Formats: sequence, structure tokens, C-alpha cells
Amino acid sequence: MSLFACLVFFIAGWQSELDSSRAFRQDTLVLSQVEVHAAALRKYSFGQYVRTLDADRLDQLSGYSLGEVLQQETGLFLRQYGAGMLASLSMRGTSAGHNALFWNGLPVNSPSLGQADYSIFPLGGFDAVNIHYGSSGALYGTDAIGGSVHLSSDLEFNAGNELKIGTLLGSFGRWHQQVSFRQGAEKFAFRTNVYRNFTANNFTYKDWASPGTPEKRQEHARVSQIGLVQDFSIKISPKQSLKANLWINSNDRQIQPLLGSAVSDVQEDKSVRSVIDYTYNGEKFTWTAKTGISSDVMVFNTDRNQTRLFLLGTALDYSFSQKWQTLAGIRYSHIKGQLATYDSQEQRLELYQATNFKPIQNLGISMQLRQLIHEGEAAPFTPSLGVEWAFFNSALWNWQLISNLSRSFKIPTLNDRFWVPGGNLNLMPEKSLSKEIGLTNKTKIAAFSIENRFTYFHMDVDDWILWLPRGSYWQAENVRSVVNQGLEYFFKGVFKQGSNRWGMNVDYSLNSAVNQSGDQGNSLSQGKQLPYVPKHKIRTQGSLQNGPYKLYIQQQWTSERYVTTDNQTLLSPYSLWDTGLTYAFELKGKLKGNLGFHTNNIFNVDYQVVRLRSMPGRNFQFNLNVVL
Repeated sequence: MSLFACLVFFIAGWQSELDSSRAFRQDTLVLSQVEVHAAALRKYSFGQYVRTLDADRLDQLSGYSLGEVLQQETGLFLRQYGAGMLASLSMRGTSAGHNALFWNGLPVNSPSLGQADYSIFPLGGFDAVNIHYGSSGALYGTDAIGGSVHLSSDLEFNAGNELKIGTLLGSFGRWHQQVSFRQGAEKFAFRTNVYRNFTANNFTYKDWASPGTPEKRQEHARVSQIGLVQDFSIKISPKQSLKANLWINSNDRQIQPLLGSAVSDVQEDKSVRSVIDYTYNGEKFTWTAKTGISSDVMVFNTDRNQTRLFLLGTALDYSFSQKWQTLAGIRYSHIKGQLATYDSQEQRLELYQATNFKPIQNLGISMQLRQLIHEGEAAPFTPSLGVEWAFFNSALWNWQLISNLSRSFKIPTLNDRFWVPGGNLNLMPEKSLSKEIGLTNKTKIAAFSIENRFTYFHMDVDDWILWLPRGSYWQAENVRSVVNQGLEYFFKGVFKQGSNRWGMNVDYSLNSAVNQSGDQGNSLSQGKQLPYVPKHKIRTQGSLQNGPYKLYIQQQWTSERYVTTDNQTLLSPYSLWDTGLTYAFELKGKLKGNLGFHTNNIFNVDYQVVRLRSMPGRNFQFNLNVVL
């Protein structure tokens, strides 16, 4: 049966369910506001890892960008071009354009560049962060070759009124301010949030590009940002709800120049995003309809580039029994780009289906199918199959074997096809085949609680698009074939001793991303590690909590990164240590909040994530959040 036929079948069955009881919906309402979104992502993801960042920790990091949060709280690698500058994410050794970013289900990767700048997404724009590790194109569509990041805004009914005021003061002229008011009544909930971020970035650095490596002060790296977030949620009836989210964000920055350069570039990024979701919950099904708009304007010096995305989709999630659940949907996207050298538009239509099967209690199987029609032509068909088997389960131990096989793809960006000169209308989509297998363990013995997750992955990416010199200009071409393989290890341990709670977290990743084909014009790149993909990265964090006090210390070590495709030039590894103390307070039940003091880069390490881009040394931050 085709995907479209399945969708029609499910919608036809919807009418017979309209007057059924609310038992199924009531099961999902007991989850917290953060876990509601995470559960939806995990439902059809057997065999893969969806990670939810700690909500309390996100609250303490108010004022940070998404890039800073991922750098602090995960073992993922972000290619940072300086403090507050462009930050692009690499997952499992893939490039920045191979990772999808969503805000409330709306794709927000730039259609022109094909990637997202994680430095311009502040925490004030969302409540929860979920990370889907590994190839997931069958679930989310284009770009999700290495993984995906999901940002969500969730409101609670019957939560009363809350006014929250937050500020962060830090070294190098950093100052964050935020005011948020939310109300949760029986059938209506809303939140209004405004924020402002500023940093002068006037830190000192060693200029390795000048004779004698003199110490200088950064003079052209100021960043300022303001934004407004408006969220609404209405319970139309016990079975129907409507949610709307609006996010307006403006980012203005001086582009930090290369060491030894006196260039004074500036860039403005302005975005308006809006999503409306309608949900109907029956006894055995959930029907959703979504529409969204994303408009982004980037002005680099005097060049103005604008892209707009309009999305319309619907999906039906049906539960036949405890053993069988299925999701079928359709999504339409219209994209328009008005850039410095071209004006173009395109349309996309996607049909997708996901099915869960649990033949026995401890075995789960997920199968996903997706077909994208891009400008009237079929993109690579993307199936996925995942399995989770809990082969040993007791009161103290839980062992689970996980495995996944999936295909993903990436549609060539607008710039890849239309930029003048160099755009190539004959480009094929990049495509990948990914395999992974892993083992998870959860143990709880007396005061100890331990979680381990170990995964091996192997990924082949073909028709990788590169821009190569062609006479007097550069042109986009499908020339590269890459094999990405590696290991991921996650550890979380908790030990309770009286009023003390000791914690330990470890993230380790081994990424081998080897160019199999060589790049045209540079045969020395064949068999070499891709530039700016560290083979090793490890993050460890230890914490001690006693009542309202929490002390933490963490270390991140990143191995060398090659700068060139032939691996002849590299950047040295670096190790960063951070520490902080937080205090959660409550006064007479009317005033509560938290405050914290943090020291980053304790040992004042001089390092570069990207060659000739200086990074701050030791710096301090103080934050205060008050809730009325």
C-alpha cells in the first residue's frame, strides 16, 4: 500500500473515532512539558539515541546561545570562528550542512547555505533541546545525515501566573537581560518573553600571525542581539488544542577578523519564525495539522540575502494495539530566495510513514519510509529500520541491544544551484547509507544509579558537494565520497549519600571521516581525514549537590584538527576546564530563583578552534534568575 493510500485510509477512519473516550490522551498528559516533546521524537526511533538536555541546567545557562550550550553540555564538536561568531555543528564527522535543525517542528537550516549558525539561536527562544544522534532522513527529511537538533516551546495549562527576570554579567563586556511572563489557565496558556544579549568581546589574545606573537586586545568582535518570543496554547475542547509560536530575533555583529588581518566586516541577521499546530486526540489516534513560516535576512556588509520558507503539513498517528502503531503524513514546502546574485524559488512535497511493531514486551521494531518530490523529481527514497531488544531485565539490571540501518539525503542548496557564477543546476542530492549497533545498560544498586550507552556507527556518504576552482571562478560539483565511522560512549552516574548527591557524566566520541575519492585537483586528499573533524573528543563533568547548593567541574579535550584536505597542516589539541557554583533559593513561597558563579577556561589556555581565529582566555560569569 502506498504512503498516500495509507494516509487516506487513516483519515477515513478518523471520523469513526471522534466520539471515543480520552483514555489514550490521558496517558500522554502525565508527562512533563519537556518530556512530551522528547517522547514524540523517541516513539518511532527504536535503535537510535534521542538525548534531552537537562531543563534545570538550561535555566541556569539563560543568556547562552545554542552553540555554547551544545559545547558545554555535550561531547559534540562545534566549529567556532571566534566568540559569538559563526558556530556550525558536526555530528559523527559530517559537515555543517549534514545536520538538521528544527524549531517546534519547523526546519530552520538556511535554504541558501544549507546549514544553521548555532551562535544566533539564544536559549530565550525555546524551552527544551533534544538531540537525535545519527542518520534520520526517513523521519525528518533533507539534511539529517549526521543527526538533528530539535528546539521546542511548551506551555502548561493550570500553571498559574509566573514572572521571571534574569540577568547575566560576564567578562569582556558580556551582559544578558531577559523578562518573561507566562500564564496557564484551565483552557488557555501563553508566554511572552523578551531578551537582550550584548558582548564587547574585547579579550586579549596572542597574535601568532605577527612577529614575536605580541599580546593584543580584540577590537572588532562586538555582538548585540534582541528578540521577542510569543507562545499561545488553547484547549478548544477536551480532545482539541491549538498552539501558536512566534519568534522574532535580530543579531548584529562585527565579524572577528583573522589574526594579522585588518578587515572590518559586519553582519546583520534578522529572522521571523511562526508556527501554528492543531491537534485532535481520539481514543487510538492523534491527528495534527501544521503550518509555519520562516523568513531570514542576512546583510553582510552591503550585500542583502533573504530566504523565506512556507510549510504546510498534516499527519495521523494511529495505535492499532499495544503491538502496532503507525504514523503517516504529508508535508508541502515552498522556498524563495532573493540573494545578491540570484532570485529563485522551489517547491517540495514529502510523503512519509513510520510503523512500530512490538511482537513481545522486550522487543521493539521501527520502520520509516519517506519520499520527497523536489521540483517534480523524486529525491532518493529513504527507508530506515531500527531494533531495540532488552535481552536482560531485572530489578537491578537492564541490558539492551540496539541497531539501526537507514538512508538519508541532502538536497543541493539554493547557492549550490543558482549562485552566479558557480552554481550548478545539474547537481545530484548527497546521499548516505548508515549502520549502527550498540549496547545500553541501566543499573540501580542501593544508592548507586548508573547508565551506559556504547554505539558503533558506519556511514557512507556519496555525491558530497564541493566548490572547486574552475578557471576564474569556483563551481559546485558532486565529487567526494566519504566513509564516516566511529564510536560514541555516554555515561551517567549518581551516588546519593545522606543529603549529598554526587554525579558524573562522560561523553566520548571517536570520529574517522575519510575522503575516499580525493578532491579533483588535489589527489593528496584521498584517504585523508576531513578538515576540522577531530578524531577524538571527550567531556567529563563531576558535580556535588547538597540541598540548594550545587558545585560542578568539567573538562573538555579536543584532539588535533587538520586544516587542509591533504592533512599537511593541523591545529594542536586543547583542553578546557570550567567550574561553577549555583544556589537555588525560595523565600516564603512567593519568591524563588537561582544564582550562580562560573569560571570558564580556568587555566587560561590559548587555543584556536578554527585556524587564525582567537578564542577568549579565562573568563567569569555571574547569573541571577528570579521568579515571582
